[in-house]
Amino acid sequence: MSDASVDTKPAKSLQQFAVLYGGLLVVAGVLGFKLIKLGPLAVPGGVFGFLLAIVVTNATAELHGRPVAQRMVLMGFVPLLVSVGLMQLVLALPPAAGWDGQAVAEQVMGSSMRLILAGIVAYGISQTLDVTIFTWMRGQPGGHMLWVRATVAAFVAQTVDTLIFVTIAFYGKFPLLPVIGGQLAAKALVWGLAIPLLYLAVAVGRRMDRN
Repeated sequence: MSDASVDTKPAKSLQQFAVLYGGLLVVAGVLGFKLIKLGPLAVPGGVFGFLLAIVVTNATAELHGRPVAQRMVLMGFVPLLVSVGLMQLVLALPPAAGWDGQAVAEQVMGSSMRLILAGIVAYGISQTLDVTIFTWMRGQPGGHMLWVRATVAAFVAQTVDTLIFVTIAFYGKFPLLPVIGGQLAAKALVWGLAIPLLYLAVAVGRRMDRN
Protein backbone atom coordinates (compact mmCIF):
# COMPACT_ATOMS: atom_id res chain seq x y z
CA MET A 1 0.00 0.00 0.00
CA SER A 2 1.39 3.40 -0.95
CA ASP A 3 1.73 6.23 1.52
CA ALA A 4 -0.64 8.31 -0.60
CA SER A 5 -3.51 5.99 0.37
CA VAL A 6 -3.10 6.69 4.08
CA ASP A 7 -5.45 9.33 5.50
CA THR A 8 -3.21 11.83 7.33
CA LYS A 9 -5.90 14.40 8.05
CA PRO A 10 -6.24 15.26 11.75
CA ALA A 11 -9.31 13.97 13.55
CA LYS A 12 -12.40 16.15 13.29
CA SER A 13 -12.45 16.75 17.03
CA LEU A 14 -8.83 17.90 16.99
CA GLN A 15 -9.53 20.39 14.22
CA GLN A 16 -12.46 21.87 16.11
CA PHE A 17 -10.67 21.90 19.46
CA ALA A 18 -7.63 23.63 17.97
CA VAL A 19 -9.75 26.43 16.51
CA LEU A 20 -11.72 26.81 19.74
CA TYR A 21 -8.56 26.82 21.83
CA GLY A 22 -6.94 29.64 19.88
CA GLY A 23 -10.12 31.68 20.05
CA LEU A 24 -10.46 31.18 23.79
CA LEU A 25 -6.91 32.39 24.41
CA VAL A 26 -7.50 35.57 22.40
CA VAL A 27 -10.85 36.27 24.07
CA ALA A 28 -9.42 35.56 27.53
CA GLY A 29 -6.66 38.07 26.91
CA VAL A 30 -9.18 40.73 25.89
CA LEU A 31 -11.60 40.03 28.76
CA GLY A 32 -8.82 40.39 31.31
CA PHE A 33 -9.30 44.17 31.31
CA LYS A 34 -12.30 43.91 33.65
CA LEU A 35 -12.36 42.78 37.26
CA ILE A 36 -15.65 41.04 38.03
CA LYS A 37 -17.23 40.27 41.39
CA LEU A 38 -17.86 36.66 42.41
CA GLY A 39 -19.38 36.95 45.85
CA PRO A 40 -16.73 38.61 48.02
CA LEU A 41 -14.00 37.91 45.45
CA ALA A 42 -12.66 40.01 42.57
CA VAL A 43 -11.22 38.17 39.58
CA PRO A 44 -10.20 39.19 36.03
CA GLY A 45 -12.86 38.38 33.44
CA GLY A 46 -10.30 36.42 31.43
CA VAL A 47 -10.41 33.58 33.97
CA PHE A 48 -13.45 32.13 32.20
CA GLY A 49 -11.64 31.90 28.88
CA PHE A 50 -8.47 30.41 30.34
CA LEU A 51 -10.32 27.77 32.37
CA LEU A 52 -12.34 26.80 29.31
CA ALA A 53 -9.04 26.53 27.44
CA ILE A 54 -7.99 23.98 30.06
CA VAL A 55 -11.18 22.06 29.34
CA VAL A 56 -10.18 21.94 25.67
CA THR A 57 -6.60 20.78 26.32
CA ASN A 58 -7.80 18.13 28.76
CA ALA A 59 -10.37 16.85 26.27
CA THR A 60 -7.65 16.80 23.61
CA ALA A 61 -5.29 14.88 25.89
CA GLU A 62 -8.06 12.41 26.74
CA LEU A 63 -8.89 11.73 23.09
CA HIS A 64 -5.53 12.15 21.35
CA GLY A 65 -2.79 11.83 23.99
CA ARG A 66 -0.30 14.07 25.72
CA PRO A 67 2.00 14.89 22.74
CA VAL A 68 -0.91 16.27 20.73
CA ALA A 69 -2.25 18.30 23.67
CA GLN A 70 1.23 19.63 24.40
CA ARG A 71 1.63 20.79 20.80
CA MET A 72 -1.70 22.57 21.13
CA VAL A 73 -0.38 24.43 24.18
CA LEU A 74 2.80 25.43 22.33
CA MET A 75 0.86 26.56 19.26
CA GLY A 76 -1.37 28.60 21.58
CA PHE A 77 1.48 31.09 21.88
CA VAL A 78 0.85 32.09 18.24
CA PRO A 79 -2.67 33.57 18.58
CA LEU A 80 -1.79 34.86 22.04
CA LEU A 81 1.27 36.80 20.89
CA VAL A 82 -0.32 37.93 17.62
CA SER A 83 -3.38 39.30 19.41
CA VAL A 84 -1.21 41.16 21.93
CA GLY A 85 0.91 42.60 19.14
CA LEU A 86 -2.10 43.72 17.12
CA MET A 87 -3.72 45.38 20.13
CA GLN A 88 -0.55 47.30 20.88
CA LEU A 89 -0.22 48.30 17.23
CA VAL A 90 -3.78 49.59 17.02
CA LEU A 91 -3.37 51.54 20.24
CA ALA A 92 -0.12 53.08 19.01
CA LEU A 93 -1.51 54.23 15.65
CA PRO A 94 -2.94 57.78 15.62
CA PRO A 95 -6.75 57.94 15.92
CA ALA A 96 -8.83 59.12 12.98
CA ALA A 97 -9.99 62.73 12.92
CA GLY A 98 -13.20 63.15 14.89
CA TRP A 99 -12.79 59.93 16.90
CA ASP A 100 -12.44 60.78 20.57
CA GLY A 101 -12.25 57.32 22.11
CA GLN A 102 -8.45 57.00 22.26
CA ALA A 103 -8.24 57.62 26.01
CA VAL A 104 -10.94 55.05 26.70
CA ALA A 105 -9.29 52.51 24.39
CA GLU A 106 -5.94 52.98 26.11
CA GLN A 107 -7.53 52.64 29.52
CA VAL A 108 -9.42 49.46 28.60
CA MET A 109 -7.00 47.71 26.25
CA GLY A 110 -3.63 49.21 27.09
CA SER A 111 -2.36 46.65 29.54
CA SER A 112 1.16 47.28 30.71
CA MET A 113 3.96 45.08 29.39
CA ARG A 114 4.39 43.77 32.92
CA LEU A 115 0.87 42.33 32.91
CA ILE A 116 1.33 40.95 29.41
CA LEU A 117 4.61 39.28 30.36
CA ALA A 118 3.04 37.85 33.51
CA GLY A 119 0.17 36.34 31.52
CA ILE A 120 2.39 34.79 28.86
CA VAL A 121 4.84 33.21 31.32
CA ALA A 122 2.05 31.92 33.56
CA TYR A 123 0.17 30.51 30.56
CA GLY A 124 3.08 28.50 29.18
CA ILE A 125 4.12 26.96 32.49
CA SER A 126 0.67 26.25 33.92
CA GLN A 127 -0.83 24.77 30.75
CA THR A 128 2.16 22.49 30.24
CA LEU A 129 1.93 21.39 33.87
CA ASP A 130 -1.81 20.73 33.55
CA VAL A 131 -1.43 18.49 30.50
CA THR A 132 1.48 16.61 32.10
CA ILE A 133 -0.34 15.88 35.37
CA PHE A 134 -3.64 15.07 33.64
CA THR A 135 -2.09 12.43 31.39
CA TRP A 136 0.29 11.03 34.03
CA MET A 137 -2.58 10.36 36.44
CA ARG A 138 -4.35 8.11 33.95
CA GLY A 139 -2.34 5.13 35.18
CA GLN A 140 -2.50 6.06 38.86
CA PRO A 141 -5.10 4.98 41.49
CA GLY A 142 -8.35 6.78 40.75
CA GLY A 143 -6.98 7.93 37.42
CA HIS A 144 -9.77 6.22 35.50
CA MET A 145 -12.12 8.95 36.74
CA LEU A 146 -11.91 11.89 34.38
CA TRP A 147 -13.05 14.47 36.89
CA VAL A 148 -10.41 13.41 39.43
CA ARG A 149 -7.55 13.79 36.95
CA ALA A 150 -8.88 17.08 35.65
CA THR A 151 -9.45 18.54 39.11
CA VAL A 152 -6.04 17.57 40.53
CA ALA A 153 -4.25 18.81 37.40
CA ALA A 154 -6.19 22.07 37.38
CA PHE A 155 -5.62 22.65 41.10
CA VAL A 156 -1.85 22.25 40.84
CA ALA A 157 -1.52 24.09 37.53
CA GLN A 158 -3.75 27.00 38.52
CA THR A 159 -1.98 27.38 41.85
CA VAL A 160 1.30 27.72 39.96
CA ASP A 161 -0.36 29.99 37.40
CA THR A 162 -1.68 32.31 40.10
CA LEU A 163 1.62 32.44 42.00
CA ILE A 164 3.54 33.29 38.83
CA PHE A 165 1.08 35.81 37.43
CA VAL A 166 0.39 37.70 40.65
CA THR A 167 4.07 37.82 41.61
CA ILE A 168 5.23 39.15 38.25
CA ALA A 169 2.28 41.48 37.74
CA PHE A 170 1.80 42.96 41.21
CA TYR A 171 5.00 42.52 43.22
CA GLY A 172 5.78 45.84 44.87
CA LYS A 173 2.37 47.29 43.97
CA PHE A 174 -0.13 45.36 46.11
CA PRO A 175 0.00 42.87 49.02
CA LEU A 176 0.36 39.54 47.22
CA LEU A 177 -1.25 37.06 49.64
CA PRO A 178 -4.80 38.52 49.56
CA VAL A 179 -4.70 38.68 45.77
CA ILE A 180 -3.39 35.12 45.47
CA GLY A 181 -5.99 33.77 47.91
CA GLY A 182 -8.85 35.52 46.14
CA GLN A 183 -7.70 34.33 42.72
CA LEU A 184 -7.42 30.70 43.84
CA ALA A 185 -10.84 30.72 45.50
CA ALA A 186 -12.47 32.23 42.43
CA LYS A 187 -10.76 29.78 40.08
CA ALA A 188 -11.88 26.84 42.23
CA LEU A 189 -15.45 28.06 42.03
CA VAL A 190 -15.36 28.49 38.26
CA TRP A 191 -13.59 25.14 37.74
CA GLY A 192 -16.39 23.35 39.58
CA LEU A 193 -18.77 24.67 36.94
CA ALA A 194 -16.38 23.64 34.14
CA ILE A 195 -16.22 19.92 35.00
CA PRO A 196 -19.53 19.07 33.25
CA LEU A 197 -18.24 20.92 30.18
CA LEU A 198 -15.19 18.64 30.10
CA TYR A 199 -17.38 15.54 30.02
CA LEU A 200 -19.46 17.16 27.29
CA ALA A 201 -16.36 18.06 25.25
CA VAL A 202 -15.00 14.52 25.43
CA ALA A 203 -18.37 13.02 24.47
CA VAL A 204 -18.84 15.42 21.55
CA GLY A 205 -15.27 14.84 20.40
CA ARG A 206 -15.73 11.07 20.35
CA ARG A 207 -18.94 11.43 18.42
CA MET A 208 -17.31 13.69 15.84
CA ASP A 209 -14.43 11.24 15.36
CA ARG A 210 -16.83 8.34 14.77
CA ASN A 211 -18.59 10.15 11.92
